[in-house]
Amino acid sequence: MKETDKYDDIIHLARPVSGRRVRMTNYDRAAQFSPFAALTGFDAAIAETGRLTEDRIELDEGGKQLLDEQMQAVLEILDTRPKVTILWFCYDERKAGGTYVTTSGNVKKVDTYTQRLLLTSGQAIPLGEIFQITLEK
Repeated sequence: MKETDKYDDIIHLARPVSGRRVRMTNYDRAAQFSPFAALTGFDAAIAETGRLTEDRIELDEGGKQLLDEQMQAVLEILDTRPKVTILWFCYDERKAGGTYVTTSGNVKKVDTYTQRLLLTSGQAIPLGEIFQITLEK
């Protein structure tokens, strides 16, 4: 007897259908064999570890003087709500360091009490984290 002859009596029979259970969809059947994350949150932890942050650069005296001049130019025309582009350091909430962010908008107010520059969009930028201010014409 050959190996292929072993199933000749059943090979052409119809597939059995259960009278008690509803037939499973192909999607549900495939889901049984799909991969799963044995360690939930592991991929997110790896991605967080791999995310790069920068160190904050301290301005030298020349840089501080230039920034002060840029701020004075903005304050002189503050009532016209000047359009500016600001390069500032935004600290990361989860890791040491942060990133430098460029924000553009119209200056609404410089709040000396909270030490923030407020834009008309509602965004508040900490004065101590501003690296450069460019006054748009």
